[in-house]
Amino acid sequence: MNIYISNLSYRVVDSDLRHLFEKFGKVSSAKVIFDHQAGHSKGFGFIDMPDKDESSKAIAKLNQTEYDGKLISVFEARPRDERTYSKTPYSATSDRRRHKTTTTVVDAEQGKRHEEEQQ
Repeated sequence: MNIYISNLSYRVVDSDLRHLFEKFGKVSSAKVIFDHQAGHSKGFGFIDMPDKDESSKAIAKLNQTEYDGKLISVFEARPRDERTYSKTPYSATSDRRRHKTTTTVVDAEQGKRHEEEQQ
């Protein structure tokens, strides 16, 4: 079972996560998601445990417990196709000035609506 762990301390690394979950059974993989630009973890990670009973027990025992000074949340990970994604037309790192946006403006004096293109 793939397990999602959120609200991890930025100090937690893969081996810490593995050690925490090995108390409940065999861990196939442990991965803390790392933000290379920021230079620390993104505060969440994934554990894969082959035995469903062991992973269910780990989730039940570790969810909403304190680990490395933070209250962590532990859930069964959702498959990728169930996730929702931002509907932003550009990524946060793209140059927003290149994208045109249209704003609807109401003229207070005439009560008319018109669209203005902005760049």
